[in-house]
This record gives sequence, C-alpha cells and structure tokens, in this order.
Amino acid sequence: MSQLPSESAQQAVTYPSLFLLVALGALVPVVPTGAVVSSAAVVAFHQTAPLALLYIFVVASFAAFLGDITLYWLGRRGVNSKNGSRWLAALERRVSDDTLEQTQRKLREHGVTVLVLSRLVPAGRIPVMLACLLTRWPTPRFIKGAVPACLAWAATYQLIGILGGSLFDEPWEGVVAAVALTVLISGGPTVWRRLRRHGKGKGGSARGDGNGTPGGPGASNGPAACDGPAESDGQQA
Repeated sequence: MSQLPSESAQQAVTYPSLFLLVALGALVPVVPTGAVVSSAAVVAFHQTAPLALLYIFVVASFAAFLGDITLYWLGRRGVNSKNGSRWLAALERRVSDDTLEQTQRKLREHGVTVLVLSRLVPAGRIPVMLACLLTRWPTPRFIKGAVPACLAWAATYQLIGILGGSLFDEPWEGVVAAVALTVLISGGPTVWRRLRRHGKGKGGSARGDGNGTPGGPGASNGPAACDGPAESDGQQA
C-alpha cells in the first residue's frame, strides 16, 4: 500500500486531474476542491522533483480562477437576460435572503477585500459572487479580486497538504490527514450552525409547551422573539 507509481506517472495523472476537479468544483460547488489540492500537495511533497509543489500551486490557482470567471460570466448572462438563467437561479437557491443582504452590505463597505477573503471563508464564495452579480460588478473589477483570492486559496490548502505530508512518512497517511483536516475546516462551521439552530428550535418548543395558556406570561419570550437575530448572525458570509 505504501508503494506508489513512478513520479512521471504520478505527474501525468495528478496535474490534469487536479485542474479538471478544481475547475469543475468552482462551477458546481459539490466537489471538495480544498481536499483535492491538499491531497495533491501531499503527493508532491513526497516527490523528489524540486518544482512539484510549485506546479501544484500554479495548476490549482489557475483552475480555480478559470472556474470562478466562467461561473461569473454565466451569472452575468442571467442578470442581463429578461428570462434569467439556470446558473443564476442555482446561485440564488444556495443563498438565503439574510445572508445575501449582509454580504451586499459588506461588499459596499469593503469592496474587493470581501471578494478576496470570500474563498478563505467556508461557504463564503457563492454569497459574495451572487452579491457581486446582483450589484452588477463589471467583470474586470471581479477579476481584480478573483486573482488574489484564488492565489490565497490555493496557497492555504497547499500548506495544509504540506503539513499533512510532513507529519507522516507514508504519502497515503498524509493524504488521509490532509483530507480530514480540510473537511473539518470547510464543513465544521456549517455543521455547527445547523446544530445551534436545531438546539434553539428544541429549546423554543420546550418553553412554549411549558406555558399552557396562549398569550400567558411566557408568550412574549417565545422562540420568535429571541431566535431571529441569532440565526441571522450565524449566516455571516
């Protein structure tokens, strides 16, 4: 299990696969692209080729940038069309009204900085991209933020892979560690928000059941009065 193919064979598979998976993941946000980059970085870390890690960084950042620009172009077509588009509709379905409102406010206040940071925040890329589309950012302005955003994103997940590769002698062990850490970073905040909402929902029902008379002393303290702002705060972009 510890034996790997030759480095030339690994590179012939790794770079094209990395490019395709990252670009596809940018267009259809179901592929765990961060885990893909980290895994590729682990393999590159254990290679003797001095430029392997540099190639991983270049391929990953370029694929992410190309995917983002393509998705933004498709979204702009929907914004400019009277009938919209399925790409724009897909983005809108993934973002709640509260999240979109908060993201648009941050975009007005901080501009391109929000776009740069959006790729480093779990579940932050799509809300910011949708906000840019609905505020009709021109493509050159979006590109200005997308370039450093993709570079920072690729560097971050590559460092996770390097860390995983440095902790273990066997590449496959480093891949497992890097993927686990990546999934924890990207999925942890979302799971935590859902658990919070679920727990508050159960707590609200318990408080409501404890008051037998509608409109009684506990009615004004029901879940609708206390849970609304908390849920909104949990949807930060």
